Amino acid sequence: MDSTDSPRRRIVEAAVELLEKGGPDAVSTRAVAAAAGMQPPAIYRLFGDKDGLLEAVAEHGYAQFLERKRAQLDPAPQDPVEELRRGWDMVVEFGVSRPELFAVMNRATGRGSDVAHRAGLEILHGRVRRLAAGGWLRVDEELAAQIIQATGQGAVTTWHSTPADRRNPALLTVLRESMVAAVTRAEPAVPAAESGPAAAARALRAALPDDADVLSDAEQRLLREWFTRLAADGGAPHA
Repeated sequence: MDSTDSPRRRIVEAAVELLEKGGPDAVSTRAVAAAAGMQPPAIYRLFGDKDGLLEAVAEHGYAQFLERKRAQLDPAPQDPVEELRRGWDMVVEFGVSRPELFAVMNRATGRGSDVAHRAGLEILHGRVRRLAAGGWLRVDEELAAQIIQATGQGAVTTWHSTPADRRNPALLTVLRESMVAAVTRAEPAVPAAESGPAAAARALRAALPDDADVLSDAEQRLLREWFTRLAADGGAPHA
């Protein structure tokens, strides 16, 4: 890992500052080198070209993003639905307050950014799993995660595509509550007849340990497949 004052870190932080002030066009090798107090050849030596530098900027953004997500993480929240709201708010606030960095992160294709992106998704899926285990989910876990992601990304995109004088913070609240209503129940379901097998299957699948010694790997896969089928059968509300 780079030290706090390594040449690589100085260059990346200078690039982030230029990016957030002037967008991608402001991140020229000459401007970044000058801001970092270095010569342009150092950028080519460390990053290859501007695209390589922007990939490093994306990795830096993901590191900051994950640090905030992990600091907020509660492995046993008293209210998993409120935890969902806090997590969604944090993602949207990051995208709204740091649009240029957020856009570079979303365009990144490098291995480091991909690993960080997957780490962020693991946190999201953990939240969704806790909702399922508590009987809160009204849809399948995978669909719930997709809805949460899509509404967060959509909120940030819509915010920045709207002229500044027409932006209304109420939009973000409405989108968040629409997401919550789409993926969670007003009250947690219990594995009872009135809840149906879908709700019970979601809760049981979420509670199934990954390393249950009493079941073989094949048995665990089969059990998860059964739970998935049951959870999908009637899981979404009918029109």
